[in-house]
Amino acid sequence: MSTPRASLRVAIGGFGAIGHALAARIDAGIAGLELAAISARDVAKAEAKMAGFARPVPVLPLEELAGVADIVVECAPSAVFLRIAEPALRAGRIFVPLSVGQLLVHEHLKPLAEESGGRIVVPTGALLGLDAVRAAAEGAIESVTMVTRKPPRGLEGAPYLVENGISLEGLNEAKKVFDGSARDGAKGFPANVNVAAALSLAGIGPDRTRLQIWADPAVTRNTHRIEVEADSARFTLSIENVPTEENPKTGKITALSAIACLRGLVQTQRVGT
Repeated sequence: MSTPRASLRVAIGGFGAIGHALAARIDAGIAGLELAAISARDVAKAEAKMAGFARPVPVLPLEELAGVADIVVECAPSAVFLRIAEPALRAGRIFVPLSVGQLLVHEHLKPLAEESGGRIVVPTGALLGLDAVRAAAEGAIESVTMVTRKPPRGLEGAPYLVENGISLEGLNEAKKVFDGSARDGAKGFPANVNVAAALSLAGIGPDRTRLQIWADPAVTRNTHRIEVEADSARFTLSIENVPTEENPKTGKITALSAIACLRGLVQTQRVGT
């Protein structure tokens, strides 16, 4: 008779729309996973949001999440990314970042994970066909290009726009606001290009992956078109993500992807590479 495996404890850094959705799903029951703690700036508000949970958990400082969990999920503003990532990886935990672009900015995190035995697991997020890109990367990829179109309000406040004096106010036609590498895009649009960061990590790297960003008043969804040229295949991927009501910079599928990622860590049978 087999012995049931112990559940993995999950701590969530950030309790906004995505963090709350993740916590609620785990609390409702995912076999093999147990919610251990969450972190939020407003402790009282976070505790109130957990009022309907079957098993409310402590609201801890970001730096303390790694001490109570096997898996630490980051879904917080990029400014506090390292406060979640570094303690988790130093403790040898599984770290699941949703602000994937920060991995391109903080390249010391991968060596840190290697030293401690930790793991960095990036969810597919809004990127259709990430498995195909990873497979193609086992051979030779010649080029990867991604074109992102977002409603102007989904790009407002991006550091690149502010630094370059690019205004989107009153925009009545599509405007290309960035054309460069995924690495530079991650720096200039930290809340907008996590998809491009994940694509670059799966494929030919952040410096060779090309990225265009368009502010387009004609679109109502975050749209990504990706073209890959490889020795094994040539393919084009296109996806239109429905933005969340709370945050137009984030698609609804992001939280669902994180849930699927966590489920895949404990499932007996897993589909996809």
